[in-house]
Amino acid sequence: MLFLVHMIVDIPGTVPAEEAEAVKAREKAYSQELQRQGKWAHIWRVVGEYANYSVFDVASNDELHEILSNLPLFPYMTISVTPLATHGSSIR
Repeated sequence: MLFLVHMIVDIPGTVPAEEAEAVKAREKAYSQELQRQGKWAHIWRVVGEYANYSVFDVASNDELHEILSNLPLFPYMTISVTPLATHGSSIR
C-alpha cells in the first residue's frame, strides 16, 4: 500500500539545543533504516520549510501508523496522510 505523507516539524524553542540535535540524529538513523528496508520509498524536502513529503510503501494502515508514531520527531510533527492508488493513465 502506498501513502503520501506530509510532515511538518515544529520543535519548540524551549527544547534545549543538545536535546533537539539528539532527537534529529535518532530521526535520521530511523528514517534511513526504513529507506533501506524499502518502506520509506521517497522523501522530498519542502523548500523554505522544516517539512517534507514522503511516500511510504507498507503492508497496512496499521504498519504506517506504527512507523509514524515511532518517529523520534513525532511529538513535534503535524502529519497528514493520503492513501494512493494506481492512476489509469500511468504507463507503469
